[in-house]
Amino acid sequence: MNGGAVNLLEVDDLVKHFPIQEGAVLRRTVGQVRAVDGVSLTLAPGETLGLVGETGCGKSTLARCIAGLHPVTSGKVTFDGQDITNLSRSAMRPFRRDIQVMFQDPYGSLNPRRRVGSIIADPLVIHGVGTAKERRRAVAELMERVGLNPEHYNRFPAEFSGGQRQRIGVARALALKPRLIICDEPVSALDVSIQAQILNLLKDLQDDFGLTYLFIAHDLSVVRHVSDRIAVMYLGRVAELAEADELYDHPRHPYSDALLSATAVADPDVADRRGRVVLTGDVPSPIDPPSGCRFHPRCPRAQEVCSVREPVLEGAAHLTACHFPIGPGEGAPR
Repeated sequence: MNGGAVNLLEVDDLVKHFPIQEGAVLRRTVGQVRAVDGVSLTLAPGETLGLVGETGCGKSTLARCIAGLHPVTSGKVTFDGQDITNLSRSAMRPFRRDIQVMFQDPYGSLNPRRRVGSIIADPLVIHGVGTAKERRRAVAELMERVGLNPEHYNRFPAEFSGGQRQRIGVARALALKPRLIICDEPVSALDVSIQAQILNLLKDLQDDFGLTYLFIAHDLSVVRHVSDRIAVMYLGRVAELAEADELYDHPRHPYSDALLSATAVADPDVADRRGRVVLTGDVPSPIDPPSGCRFHPRCPRAQEVCSVREPVLEGAAHLTACHFPIGPGEGAPR
């Protein structure tokens, strides 16, 4: 490992297309699903980058490409100064210890036929870390660290609640002491009160172990509390990227403004005063995205140039891909 890289993770113009094939015997490609279509991101050590957007915008596909679970169509993924794009399974193996994934569904991501102690110990067994006795002790310590009773080592996943199952997922992700954890909507399947517990746990673990997070979610109110910076994705591309407070207080892309206007507010008086941006139409198909700006068919600020020329993601600290970005005081009231 390099160790001297300024950024722990760099994603450069990453593209992931899934072929659409027809024919039972002679398969032929008739189109492509453009799930991720030219995304560039950086992630510094110890930072949390939030990645938000509607369902189907390419967030999870991007995460799986970064983790090496999907081959990349084009582009480059660099981890700690080393190119890990489309490595073979054996070449990727050393990086598996440093890059772990927390999955969305705490029910579906755990094998119901195996005991939780074995599930948490899997990364240690796969990478040959420690003896059986040392692994058992490490699992007990991990369970205690994430708020689980080590005495429940031999229980099955069905004997735990949803929040506890997600804690099992956290413990499994931590087992190899990774540097980067990709959190793929880790709290979306949980109740609000349990969400807060898991988010607080992730924050404490980050402080204790110096973890770096790529935190994926569709709930903007969740992302704000855990992220240093936020990237907003729309139809396979990044529409806006900025510091968390800056994006929430002064969104520049109309899509970000619409998402923020739809977030829940606890105070009813504030909710009444706050403006709401209602988007018309559905998200276009990633098989045949619109020409020019991909958001222009639903954008309240769109003009003729938006359907012809694709905007470039540009700016200093606050990057926006929009021909007519929102200026100060122009967006929905906060």
